[in-house]
Amino acid sequence: MRLYEDRSAPNPRRVRVFMAEKGVTDIQFVPVSIADGGVLSEGFLRRNPLAQVPVLELDDGSCLSDSMAICRYLEYLHPTPALFGEPGLGAARVEMWNRRMEFEIFWPIASVFRHQHPFFKGKHPQVAEFGDVSRDHAEKRLDWLDRELADGRPYIAGETFSVADITALCGIDFGRVSRIRVGDARPNLARWYAAVSARPSAQA
Repeated sequence: MRLYEDRSAPNPRRVRVFMAEKGVTDIQFVPVSIADGGVLSEGFLRRNPLAQVPVLELDDGSCLSDSMAICRYLEYLHPTPALFGEPGLGAARVEMWNRRMEFEIFWPIASVFRHQHPFFKGKHPQVAEFGDVSRDHAEKRLDWLDRELADGRPYIAGETFSVADITALCGIDFGRVSRIRVGDARPNLARWYAAVSARPSAQA
């Protein structure tokens, strides 16, 4: 299998961190540059007409082109540790928290970058005011997450590291380019962030 990815983008990083937590080492990484237009090449568009990374190309030539779909397939191939949660209530809680991290943390932060950073000028329609709204939303949701973690639980979805932690970590780290940080005013979030950042997989 081959993973087409851009090391600068947050969604491919979600897959890399997931792979690292699983100990998956038998997938070949294929670099595809967003900045240089590699995602618009004919060869890549055959794999994903939406021109987005990551893409996992399977041995039969078919492709999965969504980070969470890729992670779910890897979970099927490598069931332990169960990063999508144990069957039943555990999996439901992880699903709830991962979706919250996507919609309330990851995508607002990504929207600030997409609508206000010079990188996307001429590549994507930018609405600066929407970037401002997204920044405000992201900051408020980081405050909310700090309050949620005030109960002392070690991870986003409870006592076990999960895909929800991966989504939150990659989203928050991507906020650096838009000057969105955890900061000292969110001690519970800072505690969690320091712990998950110290995991070897965070370097993936």
